[in-house]
Amino acid sequence: MTIERVAIIGLGLLGGSLGLALRDCLPEVVTTGYDADPAVRLRAQERQLVGTVCGSATEAVAAADLVVLCVPVGAMAQAARDIAADLPAHAIISDVGSSKLSVARVLAEALPDHIVIPAHPVAGTEQSGPEAGFATLFRHRWCILTPAPNAPEAAVAALTTLWEALGAKVERMDAAHHDLVLAVTSHIPHLIAYTIVGTASDLEDVTQSEVIKYSAGGFRDFTRIAASDPTMWRDVFLSNREAVLEVLGRFSEDLTALQRAIRNGDGEQLFDLFTRTREIRRSIIEQGQDDARPDFGRGSVAD
Repeated sequence: MTIERVAIIGLGLLGGSLGLALRDCLPEVVTTGYDADPAVRLRAQERQLVGTVCGSATEAVAAADLVVLCVPVGAMAQAARDIAADLPAHAIISDVGSSKLSVARVLAEALPDHIVIPAHPVAGTEQSGPEAGFATLFRHRWCILTPAPNAPEAAVAALTTLWEALGAKVERMDAAHHDLVLAVTSHIPHLIAYTIVGTASDLEDVTQSEVIKYSAGGFRDFTRIAASDPTMWRDVFLSNREAVLEVLGRFSEDLTALQRAIRNGDGEQLFDLFTRTREIRRSIIEQGQDDARPDFGRGSVAD
């Protein structure tokens, strides 16, 4: 099974980056795209995010070997229903959503006669929209595939080959396990960032101007995460609620223990925790998942 024509539905950060990466890494692949927002379609055409920006989703997918749904998780079911009647019988349908159990379920329901292979490229920025895409977004990042047990191996292999050609490292994972892992590594950190930035904004004794003026590195990085697309993250938390609530419960227990240690002046417990978490940071750097340089290699506050 070969992938020669790719249709991208949703031309924001991930969809636009996918189109640009295909152009640079697999120029022989024909790309089409569609976005429900006419302004996004216009800007996508100006930036040449895909070879052809179509006026409808059905037009975009009509001859596709692979369709990638790059829409918020909450819009996934409708996007699938919109293209169902016009999909080629052989087409693979995938996505880029951050939760996989819910996506697998709604895509299977909407497209019961098609090959569905959910995917999650673990890459992104706090930016969104057609201006935000860039061709190297997926380079040296993980892309997790969560195929159903009955998914054709040839289709999984073809999708794996495509993502690897874009520079991604591909791994297969059970959908439920993916959702639990991402709740720990992505979803709860975003929830914490949204909460701490909101708390700082709401403090009666600290003005908003002081929060902005005296932002130290830690808070500044929280604000970067908290600037992520609100529609996307609303849908992520609702679609992955079971895993998020499970991990959030454990986090709440650990936070209570930390609060108790501070109240009791238990410096040994604090030191042990901080030592253990420091080692995790070092492991992340050793595996190439972040930059050890000062300020995370960004070079300046404005980066």
